[in-house]
Amino acid sequence: MATPEIAPKGTLIAIGGSEDKGTFPRSKKRFHLNFFELGILKRVIDAMGGVQARIEVITTASMIPEEVGAMYLSAFGVLGCQQVNVLDIREEEDALKPENLERLRQASGVMFSGGDQSRLSRIFNGNAFHQILLDRYKQEPGFVIAGTSAGAMAMSDIMIKGGSSTRSLLKGAVKLDRGLGFQQNVIFDSHFVKRGRFGRLMEAVATHPFKIGIGLGEDTGVLIREGNIIETIGSNLVIVVDGHHIRHNNTSYASVGTPLSIENLLVHVLAYGNYYNIKERKFCHKNQE
Repeated sequence: MATPEIAPKGTLIAIGGSEDKGTFPRSKKRFHLNFFELGILKRVIDAMGGVQARIEVITTASMIPEEVGAMYLSAFGVLGCQQVNVLDIREEEDALKPENLERLRQASGVMFSGGDQSRLSRIFNGNAFHQILLDRYKQEPGFVIAGTSAGAMAMSDIMIKGGSSTRSLLKGAVKLDRGLGFQQNVIFDSHFVKRGRFGRLMEAVATHPFKIGIGLGEDTGVLIREGNIIETIGSNLVIVVDGHHIRHNNTSYASVGTPLSIENLLVHVLAYGNYYNIKERKFCHKNQE
């Protein structure tokens, strides 16, 4: 008999990118639907235990880590956080420095910035830093792993590495790779609404039909408890793509570059405050745990 899967005790917060960091003048905010000032980062702080939380920002995915780190230090500072630091990890040897491993052990949570998700997979996968993250997420109720854009996409075990939105739903347009594996049963995509990435998430799910695709709109995210219950946060939309009931599906035998044909793909659109149960594949307009 298979051993029952043990639900992680920590919390994941996956953000679609372009979350408000307090840098947009009130008259020029990009998103107005249910917008609330610094709302997502406030939820990150609350999940980590409040403004006294020890937060480590990980800018590894970014090609401009100093600028990105300074932006997050400023944003968290505006919200009253007093113990926020940037883990300056640019290569694997930086991640394995004893002082960085110890800072990770002492943190209330981490925040992965955007950039290139392949860098996160290359630098962290399978090493001691990665193992500490996995262990703490699985075992500690208060521990939070948050990530935006690339930092969100790398959270799943199968990760979208890249792919053209304009050529999506043509076989091979979406590139997949191994992610960090904090969430086993989903595939994340980011900047989902503005960049029109519907097709590439559909192809990713059709390729792995027992995964749930989660498309994260800009300034929008999902807070995932027990590795299962999704709560939508932020000002835009989350798109859930469920391939469990796919019937006809030519992804396994179509030639590269030819159109895909997929029958019975189920799509849900979640706004702020909606919930989704991953295991039961059930949409809830409010928390019905």
